[in-house]
Amino acid sequence: MPRGRLITIEGLDGAGKTTLARGLLELLRERGVTVELLREPGGVAAAERIRTLVKDPELHVGARAEALLYAAARAQLVEQALAPALAAGRWVLLDRFVDSSLAYQGAGRALGIDAVRAINAFATGGLAPDRTLLLRIDPALGRARQVDRGEAADRLEREHDGFFAAIAAAYDELAAAEPERIRTLDASADADAVLGAALAALEGLLGG
Repeated sequence: MPRGRLITIEGLDGAGKTTLARGLLELLRERGVTVELLREPGGVAAAERIRTLVKDPELHVGARAEALLYAAARAQLVEQALAPALAAGRWVLLDRFVDSSLAYQGAGRALGIDAVRAINAFATGGLAPDRTLLLRIDPALGRARQVDRGEAADRLEREHDGFFAAIAAAYDELAAAEPERIRTLDASADADAVLGAALAALEGLLGG
């Protein structure tokens, strides 16, 4: 049986990752693709518990502990959900993956991208996405969208502007280094335009 495909969606909070993921899920299923949608951190019970911990604004979590917690959640997701799905020939749409840790902890927390990449290579067993859709957005616009949602900010969303500027710059550098895997989409466009651009970025994998 052919291996499934792992499609990851990346970007700053407020970029529209969840909206894009849901739209792609519907379109891919209409094309006859067997696909499921998962999120990070989370997707399986143990990882969802780590999600609750790492996002809790009442907790102090050090930068290194934060990076390791994300990697631990990712390891559990790979073992319990991603690897079995891909081996069975199913596609997976994943809201965040290793690139998030490279940008948020490697750059935003200044731990170093190479160091964070190393712990995640161990966590994932080297699993890499077949295609990554990077929703590029100005950090200020992303934060404004978050405010408009009217939801309480989590621990990371409460960080300062410089934190998010560093993350945005890191995402741009990652995309420049791997243009075949990482396709950058203009997240300031309307949702339908973003969805159309995302589907076009996947055509090579769909055989179109």
